[in-house]
Amino acid sequence: MAEVQGKTLRDVKIGESATVRRLTGEGALKRHIMDMGITKGVEVFVRKVAPLGDPIEVTVRGYELSLRKSEAESILVN
Repeated sequence: MAEVQGKTLRDVKIGESATVRRLTGEGALKRHIMDMGITKGVEVFVRKVAPLGDPIEVTVRGYELSLRKSEAESILVN
């Protein structure tokens, strides 16, 4: 099970922004998230969430990106 260490990107409401504090994923998951431009200190804006909550559409570094719930849960934010 994933350890909860505070607010994750999954907890951010639609229309709100948050700053990435830390990535908790390991190995390939962490690399995948970093390859999408989500790194420590980056601001992420939550644009939309699908009706069942998966995926989540965010804006990162000026482009739109869809994340799975599992990916969003491994991104700790302020």
